[in-house]
Amino acid sequence: MTVETGRLAPDAVRTMFDRIAPVYDAMNRTMTAGLDRRWRAETARAVVSPGDRVLDACCGTGDLAIAAQRAGGRVTGVDFSQRMLERARAKSDAVEWIEGDVLAMPFAEASFDAATVGFGARNLDDLEGGLRELRRVLKPGARVGILEITRPHGVLRPFYKLWFDGLVPLAGKLLPGGCAYTYLPASVRRFPEAKELSELMQAAGFEQVRYRLFAGGIVALHTGTAR
Repeated sequence: MTVETGRLAPDAVRTMFDRIAPVYDAMNRTMTAGLDRRWRAETARAVVSPGDRVLDACCGTGDLAIAAQRAGGRVTGVDFSQRMLERARAKSDAVEWIEGDVLAMPFAEASFDAATVGFGARNLDDLEGGLRELRRVLKPGARVGILEITRPHGVLRPFYKLWFDGLVPLAGKLLPGGCAYTYLPASVRRFPEAKELSELMQAAGFEQVRYRLFAGGIVALHTGTAR
């Protein structure tokens, strides 16, 4: 497994995110021109109702979990990077932050009314297993929202390749954990495109699966309902 292929062992992914935790938020703002906050808010609005018990899987530094809490959810954020969780805890004490593996979460079946994943699904060592685990901890009828980078088609594709495959890795060389910004575009290339992810969600036990594209097709929000 190598950075260049977008595949790393789980321990290597954890180490990488521990290393980039201090610059993670700043790089997100830079790479998305600040639009990532709006996309996270849209994700929370799409699946969270006031009073819901909400799981934010792969919560990272906590921005999507906090968006879900602001939408009225009672939120639990789960991530396996201790350093990312330290950043999340510093942002909010209204969210329950848990260090854990999203592929084997410490929750009973049908524990949550909604779940979100923001820019973390492509880092799972077993995507299909992660989707099944999300379904396991959700109640029937619960909503899920998965926000992820995808590959655009059409006029934006050349600009996307210049930015994501060229400038982002170059910027990463100047920052702690710069290899993460080589891994990032590689992980997007190997991640399923939007239609295929919809099919994987259906196979994992979700129905009414739909997706919306943001920023000309660079980011997709998939939503579905647990069967």
